[in-house]
Amino acid sequence: MKKIFFGRKAYEEILEKRVSGLKDNYRQNIAIVGDELVGKTSIIFNFLDKFQDNRIVPLYLDVRPEPVASFAKRFIGVLLYNFLINSDIALKEDLEFLIAKSEKYLPDTVNKVRSILDSLSKRKTKNVFSELNLLCESLHQETGKFCVVIFDEFQNLEQIGFLNLYREWSRLLISSKNTMYIIISSMKLKTKNILSKNLSLLFGNFEVITVEPFDIRTSGEYLQNRLGSVNLAVPLVSFIVHFTGGYPLYLEVIANALLENKGSNLAEILEDELFDSTGILNQRFYNYIRSFLGQAHSNDYIAILYLISSGRNKIKEIAHLLHMTKKDLISRINHLLELDTITRSGDFLKINDRVFSFWMKFVYQGKLQSLTFDAKNQKVKFRDNLDEMIQEFIVQAQKPLMERVNELLGSFEDEIVQLERRKVRLNHFREIKPLQFRSPVLSHGLIGRSNESLWIVAVKQEVLTEEDVLEFSRECRKYRHKLQRKIIVTLKDIDMNTRLRALEEKIWTWDINSLNQILDLYSKPRVIA
Repeated sequence: MKKIFFGRKAYEEILEKRVSGLKDNYRQNIAIVGDELVGKTSIIFNFLDKFQDNRIVPLYLDVRPEPVASFAKRFIGVLLYNFLINSDIALKEDLEFLIAKSEKYLPDTVNKVRSILDSLSKRKTKNVFSELNLLCESLHQETGKFCVVIFDEFQNLEQIGFLNLYREWSRLLISSKNTMYIIISSMKLKTKNILSKNLSLLFGNFEVITVEPFDIRTSGEYLQNRLGSVNLAVPLVSFIVHFTGGYPLYLEVIANALLENKGSNLAEILEDELFDSTGILNQRFYNYIRSFLGQAHSNDYIAILYLISSGRNKIKEIAHLLHMTKKDLISRINHLLELDTITRSGDFLKINDRVFSFWMKFVYQGKLQSLTFDAKNQKVKFRDNLDEMIQEFIVQAQKPLMERVNELLGSFEDEIVQLERRKVRLNHFREIKPLQFRSPVLSHGLIGRSNESLWIVAVKQEVLTEEDVLEFSRECRKYRHKLQRKIIVTLKDIDMNTRLRALEEKIWTWDINSLNQILDLYSKPRVIA
């Protein structure tokens, strides 16, 4: 079955524009960052599969910890193979073969290749990173072709053992004007630090592209396209979108399982994938947990992840439950942040991978805490938890949006959150009441009173307009409270002009993404619309 590539057109258009610009002497290096499993590598592969230009030689390298010599041979092999790919030569993945076939066209470059390999045979590795990458410039001098070097999980270059890696690379970025670099990383925080400190340049700097999971609409379209004849109720499709968070791999795994087991229901599918020892996702998550076990403080990391997955995700609460000092806890949290396992939003912590969070709570800890080794009982308990989660989602999905916003406001306990680069205190309200506005298009809302402030909230499920913003601002002027927070909640995307108007009127707009971010922090089901 042909693999479906879905919903990534905007990223591909950027790649097309930047790579094509290299031939016109406009070089813009790119850093592609995003959570693991979000589809970064798939975007690159799909782009390379479609991209056709004889003047561009792409080099894709999955960077992994290995000896310098091994990396060097892979780099050289990929470079020569992709150079020869349009030469009508029957190619073999054999380095000596590729060197021999390239020598006719690239005599100087091949001489440099042999020099590098000779040095490596004598265990001389000084400057080898620069020498490898300068092969691209040599190829350009001999053929006029440009190279696009793609390092997937580029931060692993540090573990290969290159001396002065970033110092050498910085020089290359400035001097090698006919070579473009695309670096890919699942470690967002580490990449940000490397780009700001080690590879921060006036010329040759990186354009950062953050790959996000599918949005709600795209996730639904993917499932509809993929499942075809599978008869799955709309609430269950919405649950899958909520459960996976739009991560393409999880959507694909669940869709494949539903197609292959048409007699099974969704709960049975999730049980097979997440609970059973042979399940793809179960094995993946166990392997991830094992990666902590050899580290110092491994039990602390696992305990923190379990508490977050269980909804006990406030830093102060975690410190109390684990009997840890704030200093020690922050040290453990910072390590998990560096691994991009979690993110922090003010007082809250969140596991980035929603499916892993569910597995951590109901599978891993469920098995650890079981008083018996009875797998059957554990499976029954897991199924009960899963069924309860699905039913809770369906019940919440049937509630009017106003009711769900009301319940969310009622959960606030004076916590600090960070949304859209601003920190906001979510005041504990002593009173929340429905509110009626005179506007026919923006008629319903809520008013929340705390000891410190007054929140005025309007809710509109349709597209928000500038006129709505102005009308809401006029309504809010009736209230004289000094500390007044004005919010409009909408389930539609908000255009830039409307956002700017809201900023002018000091109104905070929550689209469906902002709303779901806050619902996540309070362990409430997302709104799928």
